[in-house]
Amino acid sequence: MRTAAELKLGEKAIIKDIDNTHPSSHRILEIGFTPGQEIVLLTKSIFNDPIGLSIRGTIFAIRKNEASCIII
Repeated sequence: MRTAAELKLGEKAIIKDIDNTHPSSHRILEIGFTPGQEIVLLTKSIFNDPIGLSIRGTIFAIRKNEASCIII
């Protein structure tokens, strides 16, 4: 089971599920990361945290810890 935190730069993936046991899962759902949506890893910071994910034409910077609840 891969997560969005494991994506390579430029890689696309479809969200399969959100781990509801993760503390950030509700926030991730509220900002639009829902199952069935395509995401793309566009950028990483110098220390690889946070990462920039594109979804529905919008770029979000989220921490790898938060991205780990997005199952792809």
